Amino acid sequence: MAILSEYEEEDQNKPTTSSVKKAQFSAVLDPSDPIGFLERVFEFVARESDFFKSNSLVNDVNAVVRMVKDKVEAEEKTRRKELKAKENAKAEKEAKEEPPAAEAVRKEEVKVTVAEKEVNGESETKEDEKKGHRAPNKGNGLDMDNYSWAQSLQEVNITVPVPPGTKSRFITCEIKKNYLKVGLKGQSPVIDGELFQPVKVEDCFWSLEDQKSISILLTKQNQMEWWKYLVKGEPEIDTQKVEPENSKLSDLDPETRTTVEKMMVEFI
Repeated sequence: MAILSEYEEEDQNKPTTSSVKKAQFSAVLDPSDPIGFLERVFEFVARESDFFKSNSLVNDVNAVVRMVKDKVEAEEKTRRKELKAKENAKAEKEAKEEPPAAEAVRKEEVKVTVAEKEVNGESETKEDEKKGHRAPNKGNGLDMDNYSWAQSLQEVNITVPVPPGTKSRFITCEIKKNYLKVGLKGQSPVIDGELFQPVKVEDCFWSLEDQKSISILLTKQNQMEWWKYLVKGEPEIDTQKVEPENSKLSDLDPETRTTVEKMMVEFI
């Protein structure tokens, strides 16, 4: 009886099912974060029981967690790699398909730019023509249909083409202070009109070059001004676009040189 009594006493000391405290676990499994879910499970078990008091069991659980974590990270890495490969493939495909269109756009932009420049250039040219001004040629003069002329501050050079083999006796060239007439005998003159400004007749001359062109040199009286035209009635040039060559003071005639020297002294 004593033994039975002790047994019964021990049974009485054991907690009954109704006296065991039940803990509630609440967590939602997020497919994108399974490790987080496992950590919450293990934290709950460790907090509410003595399940992890065994070192070997803890090591086993840790190994499982690491294995799961490594697997998840490997799958995520593979997923990202595949996604990157798809993006690269898509970019390469678009790069192969886009150039023709892009090139067409660039060509169209170039066309528009060129057209704008041409329009602007034509506008400027037309505006100058309306004003009666033309851009000078390389010699700071003008190229006409049947002759051309160039100038420096001191003189004017004129070139008149003639049929090859022309003799000097068939040429007529009349140079006056304010007037010039050039052409072939028996034909209408190529140049016939009043000069822009007076010239020094004694320092003017003409010559036949290789029997195919007449070369005329006119020495200006006023060697401080650019001519806007050769003879009255022809288009004017824009003297603001003239590009003078560098000249030495010794190249000027005495009168012009004296004027320049005087201006230099006054300026100093």
